[in-house]
Amino acid sequence: MEKKVLKEPSFVQELLELVRAGLPDKELLGRLSGYHENDIADALAQLSGKERRTLYRLLGKERLSEIFTYLEDVEVYLKELPAQTAADIISCMDSDDAVDVLEEMDDADQEKIVSLLDDEAEKDVRLILSYDEDEIGSYMTTNYVVVGSWLTIRQAMHELVRQAGENDNISTIYVVDEKDIFYGAIDLKDLIIAREYQDLGSLVSTSYPYATDHEKIGDCIERIRDYAEDSIPILSEDGHILGIITAQDIVEVVDDEMGEDYAKLAGLTAEADLEESTAQSMKKRLPWLVVLLFLGMGVSSVVGVFEAVVAVLPIVICFQSLILDMAGNVGTQSLAVTIRVLMDEELTAKQKLSLVGKEVRVGFANGLFLGVLAFLLIGVYACVFKGNPAGNAFLISGCVSVALMLAMVVSSMVGTLVPLFFHKIKVDPAVASGPLITTINDLVAVVTYYGLAWVLLIQVFHMA
Repeated sequence: MEKKVLKEPSFVQELLELVRAGLPDKELLGRLSGYHENDIADALAQLSGKERRTLYRLLGKERLSEIFTYLEDVEVYLKELPAQTAADIISCMDSDDAVDVLEEMDDADQEKIVSLLDDEAEKDVRLILSYDEDEIGSYMTTNYVVVGSWLTIRQAMHELVRQAGENDNISTIYVVDEKDIFYGAIDLKDLIIAREYQDLGSLVSTSYPYATDHEKIGDCIERIRDYAEDSIPILSEDGHILGIITAQDIVEVVDDEMGEDYAKLAGLTAEADLEESTAQSMKKRLPWLVVLLFLGMGVSSVVGVFEAVVAVLPIVICFQSLILDMAGNVGTQSLAVTIRVLMDEELTAKQKLSLVGKEVRVGFANGLFLGVLAFLLIGVYACVFKGNPAGNAFLISGCVSVALMLAMVVSSMVGTLVPLFFHKIKVDPAVASGPLITTINDLVAVVTYYGLAWVLLIQVFHMA
């Protein structure tokens, strides 16, 4: 019996065929109602301008507002519409989505559209646009339900139904007191199953987490994420609810933060953008590269100090890259662990010391294992392939293995101490540590390796 294999549906192709089938408007609109807004957004990109304008007319501003939140380069599509129609579509979006769309526009177009929004949408949009991009208020939405703490269960349910017509974030209902100050939150399920005779206050979680609007994202995002709530209120300094940040927003913020930290580890100031110009990319990368050039020249000059070692024992240069690469890898691993820990919590002095000790122990254990492995493999290589006597071959491999172990231990320590130091002096450890640690580890590895070769192989065993 032949086994049937389910094929991945091609909704975009279906939509393209549907739009181009020449159906009457009413029938086409009915058929389109069964497709997700994301699929319609993908299809729009493959339609002609004339075909898109037909869909704009049929779908209406509310459906278009949902579709446009999924579009890339949404400004291109908004320009196909009259300015007032574009403003009406943006007015129907959640305030945070509307801000995302507006931020893609140049300042003149943005101001023109904002001035055409309805009064409530304009107020919400201008509020969110007023925050710096690194403040949590820039990610909030005003799409939420709020009730008074003095209401009865029946009154609260009535208020929920009334507000749910315009606000679809209803899984958590926020509660304010008589002075309009945030009081707590109620889970939707608890309100639905509550009895009329119950006091509304008994349903309220008064210790519900929150953030204030001007808090820096890096300072509060871990705290927000740890509560794992569907949404969390964003308050003004005097305790009034200004908006909420949803779980989806939190995921987006965490993703942005991780992307920025990843870029900083490479010595960049932000994530590289495929659409940015060559000059913009150079501006981000060149300053650190110039610093590293001078640091690299310092490392090279140190190598020059050991010129006599290389002249007498040319074989030692074969294993320089091995020591440098392993030291760099270990330092980067310790750096990543340390920055991850620093992102999650504030460490006490004892915890910092424990972290350094742990990373040094890990570096030593890994160095010991790899050093023994290197001793055997390099000894055989130097003896069989390079024609050195067995005694000399294993002296060389012993020098390499000891240097490897020491370099890994020191690199583990450096990879932990440097970000801890930058964190202490209030400098972002991610942006300051990555390229610097690479160069420091190169310096450590070079001095360790050639220093041992000079002391052990030349001074002690007189291999010269």
